[in-house]
Amino acid sequence: MVTLRLMWGFLVLCVVAASPRRYARQAELDNYGNNNVDLDLNEDGDDVYDYYNGIDEPQIEIGTLSPDEDIDPSHHASLEEEEEEEELPIKPQLIPSGFGESGTLMGPSAQGGMATCMLCTCLVGSVYCDDLKLDRVPPLSKETTHFYARYNKIAGISKSDFANLNKLKRIDLTSNGISRIEDDAFFGLPALEELILRENSIRQLPALAPSMTLIDASHNQLGSTGIQREAFKDMSGLLYLYLTDNNIDHIPVPLPDSLRSLHLQNNNIQMIHEDTFCNPHDLNYIRNSLEDVRLDGNPINLSRTPQAYICLPRIPVGALI
Repeated sequence: MVTLRLMWGFLVLCVVAASPRRYARQAELDNYGNNNVDLDLNEDGDDVYDYYNGIDEPQIEIGTLSPDEDIDPSHHASLEEEEEEEELPIKPQLIPSGFGESGTLMGPSAQGGMATCMLCTCLVGSVYCDDLKLDRVPPLSKETTHFYARYNKIAGISKSDFANLNKLKRIDLTSNGISRIEDDAFFGLPALEELILRENSIRQLPALAPSMTLIDASHNQLGSTGIQREAFKDMSGLLYLYLTDNNIDHIPVPLPDSLRSLHLQNNNIQMIHEDTFCNPHDLNYIRNSLEDVRLDGNPINLSRTPQAYICLPRIPVGALI
């Protein structure tokens, strides 16, 4: 029995001696998770993190950024295209047409006054279209009260340009080269009070509504026949009438009693009559409102007809000798 035990022990010893040696790397893996084993040190006593640092890790160059994998590159492209589209200016263009026809404003929401406000400047009821090289009146909203289109290239005014604009009070078309105005182009505007047509080429002043308070047609070509007979008679609220530099050869009478200022300088007026301003049948008649009369630059001697302005509060400006 003793002999058997010795032989069994010798056999076990031989098996143990013949088994392969385990390496430190395998020992560390076997002991992973064992709280009694210090994983901070390897078999040489070095720090384990330093030993594995950089193994199987992607090498990222300093100064570069890794791409964002969560964002689709095509999305970036679409955003850039949208930004470019937003930066493009949107400006409607006025398509010219023949005189007497309605022009068309092309562009987003090209509907009447809304499209015009993309081309001009609109403030409440006022529309400013100055110096835009327009060749016709643009479409206006029915809510327009004041319209300014100075220093453009508008050659003619048609009846349809201001049709149905019942709130329009002031029109200023200074310096446009206007040579023709259709009949009743302004007459059908019930609220119109001020009309400025300075520095154009107008030969015939159109009929105007009785509601007028200011008319300025200076620096045109009205001549001796460009003003209709008794054109201002029914304008009971007319305050300012400016007809300077028109080659006019007479004062357009009768003038309403409301008139305060009359400018007729640099024309061809050669005579003034006793009933031009005053009432020869009423020596007590005084025209208190008309304080500003300009006749300078005309071939007339005011000293020859003193009775013609005796009813005025001030002597007209003009040649006295």
